[in-house]
Amino acid sequence: MSRSVQYSTSPLLASRTPVWRSKFIVAAIALGFIGLSCRAAYVQVFNNKFFQHQGEVRFARTLELPAGRGRILDRNGLILASSVPTPSVWAIPEDVERDPTRLAQLAKLLDLPVAELNKKLADEDKTFVWLKRQIDDATASQVQTLGIKGVYLRKEYRRHYPEGEALAHVVGFTNVEDKGQEGVELAFNDELEGQVGSRRVIKDRLGRVVEDVGETALPVDGSDLQLSIDSKVQFFAYQKLKSAVLDNKAKAGSVVVLNAVTGEVLAVANYPSYTPDKRRNLTGEQLRNRALTDTFEPGSVMKPFTIGLALETGRVTPSTIIQTAPGSVNITGSTIHDAHPHGALTVEQVIQVSSNVGTTKIAMQMQPREMWETFSQAGFGQKPQIAFPGAVSGRLRPYKTWRPIEQATMSYGYGLSASLFQMARSYTVFSHDGQIIPVTLLKSDAPANGVQVFSAQTAAKVRKMLQMAAGPGGTGPKAQTMGYSVGGKSGTAYKQVGKGYGSDGNRKYRGWFVGMAPIDKPQIIVAVMIDEPSANLHFGGDVAAPVFSETVQQTLRIMGMQPDISVKPQIVTQAVEESF
Repeated sequence: MSRSVQYSTSPLLASRTPVWRSKFIVAAIALGFIGLSCRAAYVQVFNNKFFQHQGEVRFARTLELPAGRGRILDRNGLILASSVPTPSVWAIPEDVERDPTRLAQLAKLLDLPVAELNKKLADEDKTFVWLKRQIDDATASQVQTLGIKGVYLRKEYRRHYPEGEALAHVVGFTNVEDKGQEGVELAFNDELEGQVGSRRVIKDRLGRVVEDVGETALPVDGSDLQLSIDSKVQFFAYQKLKSAVLDNKAKAGSVVVLNAVTGEVLAVANYPSYTPDKRRNLTGEQLRNRALTDTFEPGSVMKPFTIGLALETGRVTPSTIIQTAPGSVNITGSTIHDAHPHGALTVEQVIQVSSNVGTTKIAMQMQPREMWETFSQAGFGQKPQIAFPGAVSGRLRPYKTWRPIEQATMSYGYGLSASLFQMARSYTVFSHDGQIIPVTLLKSDAPANGVQVFSAQTAAKVRKMLQMAAGPGGTGPKAQTMGYSVGGKSGTAYKQVGKGYGSDGNRKYRGWFVGMAPIDKPQIIVAVMIDEPSANLHFGGDVAAPVFSETVQQTLRIMGMQPDISVKPQIVTQAVEESF
């Protein structure tokens, strides 16, 4: 039996409750409801975007849809670079099964130290971490077989370079993110990489796509790029250059092949080189595209420009006699020598035997400004207008600063500098009827239009001199080519050793040969440089001219050119020594 409460007998209950207290409680409850209502309105109506975003970032993701990188093709459509699918390994650190034995097996498969693998997996707050990118299919299959929880595979794309080291300096390479780093891959990166797309999805905590949300922006693949390069010419030129560098125990070498009609670059090869697919432990010596980045004093290959200017201005004719005896000439207290005294020479013979004295005497008849303008028009001292990273301008000082001895030495290639690529292009002045023409790395079948430097008549006269220089009695007879007439100029330049050119015991040389073929209507220009030959020979006519000869013959055959001579070339074992 329960006992009822007697309110009248309870002092606590019998006391009157103040009216303000009940009103306060009711007001507080009302204010609470009003505050909650305002907060609800603020969250759901006035500022809902922020909270919706915070919710979405916990489950919604924007996936990047990669665009296919364009292929790089040679002029005949052969693939020089393409993207191939390749697996990569990633993980969710907080989900990874921490079995030491299996993790050690994984590290071995990925060629990673166990400590490095553990370091990648140490941060359990991360929901994504790369373990190893771009592995081969066999390794990917073994990783999948391990079945480690939290470790996954993803498809990416890796560039493949079928031509390897022969074309490495032209094509270049991309990084792991498929961005161009060297060569054409870098120069034309925007055209090749295309435009990435995007896809908005909802993912679960394991990274699996649950649902698509929103619109999908489709990727736009990069454009294919067709180069002017002929991979057959490139491969052959590279092999001959490599053999010459090794046979002459040289430091390095380069070769450039141009189409003398269109200005297209058919080949640019350097040795030493590298394999674009395998770039571990690379050095600057291997990566550098020497044909475009290295400059040096060109030596005697500059003489045709000096003689061409003298012919153009009417100061001499090809048969003008120049007295070079006694084999030296004094210019303001400095003496310039020939390798051997030659006596009286015609202007043609000055080029044929490469006389410094004869060239100097002709040059000193001209004003420095005339020579500077001609050299500038031929591209010296100016960066080649070609879409290629690292191309340099060389050095040609303003004519107002030239002293007489400097004018004299510049006439035969000392006191200025140029790259092999600049030298190759400059000889289009003689091959293209006196015009210096633009060059291009992209395929172009149209004949090039250039800037007139010399008249067509002057260019033809110089071509005849170049033919003599590359023939019997000249400095480059080893440039003679079976079935094709050739013309060109050898050069042998001292390399600087410290502040000078070194003494007889430690002098270093660069041997050059720049020429064209067939000589009457040139179709190609080939320039060869051998850096620091240290075997028995060092003259350009001995170390560079043979590479020129073999490259010309093979290139013209590939181009389908019919032989223009039927007489076998004379076998010459020793070239006329050049003057330095």
